[in-house]
Amino acid sequence: MRTYGRNAEGKWVLVVPDENGFSDSIYLTTLIQNLKLAPQESPFFANNGIPAHSSVIQQVLPTYYVDRLQRQFSQYFTSLQIALESDDPPVYNISAITNAGSKIITTVNV
Repeated sequence: MRTYGRNAEGKWVLVVPDENGFSDSIYLTTLIQNLKLAPQESPFFANNGIPAHSSVIQQVLPTYYVDRLQRQFSQYFTSLQIALESDDPPVYNISAITNAGSKIITTVNV
């Protein structure tokens, strides 16, 4: 899988496995991009993404879509939890334990 992310300077860079060959950073970057993606926004992965903006307008949280993404990506981590931190606008807290055993906690503004 090839995934690009932005570095500290805001430039697109290729996300590569770590020195031990683990692809945790690749899958975490892809998960965050999927949380920010709207459904059918990608021409290649139309079923990915969550309807965050329409959910705010309809005042229904997109928990089904977030749960689906969590189940889709949980196979790549020892543990993966996505929790709603704020609902206006939707902010999610991602807690992942990588295959190497390190814990990553990040917040995603949708």
